[in-house]
Amino acid sequence: MERLIILGTGNANATKCYNTCFAMETEGEYFLVDAGGGNGILAQLDRAGIDMEAIHHIFLSHEHTDHLLGMVWMFRMIGARMRQGSYEGDLHFYCHRDLVEPFLTIVRLTVQGKFVKLIGDRIHIHPLEDGEERQLLGYTLHFFDIHSTKAKQYGFTMKLKNGKIFTFVGDEPYREHEYPYAAQADWLLHEAFCLYQERDRFKPYEKHHTTVQDACQMAQELKVKNLILYHTEDENLARRKELYTREGKEWFTGNLYIPEDLEVFEL
Repeated sequence: MERLIILGTGNANATKCYNTCFAMETEGEYFLVDAGGGNGILAQLDRAGIDMEAIHHIFLSHEHTDHLLGMVWMFRMIGARMRQGSYEGDLHFYCHRDLVEPFLTIVRLTVQGKFVKLIGDRIHIHPLEDGEERQLLGYTLHFFDIHSTKAKQYGFTMKLKNGKIFTFVGDEPYREHEYPYAAQADWLLHEAFCLYQERDRFKPYEKHHTTVQDACQMAQELKVKNLILYHTEDENLARRKELYTREGKEWFTGNLYIPEDLEVFEL
């Protein structure tokens, strides 16, 4: 069984839901992608029923605080479990090469030395290059630079064990060079900062983000089968799913999902 667990759906300023991050599950093991902006990741994992002892692979897409700071807590808590003898095996972090030293600097400044000493022993940092492939949990992941104009950021695509294509394009709008990874994807994760009708209020374009309508038009052109929109504002969280779905279905004929935090998808 392959499952996608959406741990957070909010943008950097969200206070009513957690920052964007997710985990993929296969055969009781998890691949964590980003970790939000703080120790809220610990609560989200607990609520999702995900044991840290079952996380051995973690990917950090970029350096922004709402993706990176939760990683420090993952490093700290898994390191503690290693020292206590309750964590079997090694932990593998993946990120683009330019992010390795900034991440390690933050870890060294905020985490006790006894945990930092685990780096290279049981905690391994794997720098990634654009276009590089990695094998993990029985999958081949193809990592790619999304060509962000804010902070260097990587996404990835992978073939699931059922043959379907799953693609994550980061938290910025799709760009043409990502066509080989996103076109006709069975599952595409894409940001949508707000409704198109509220673009003047939230100003997504100024923040290098997009709207529900824009994302759905793009997915329709790419012939995506299942589109998941997240990394959104949270000022009307109770009606977000309803409102975003209504706008999106005008432009996208595939399956459109506007998840809540902790929502699970059978892939």
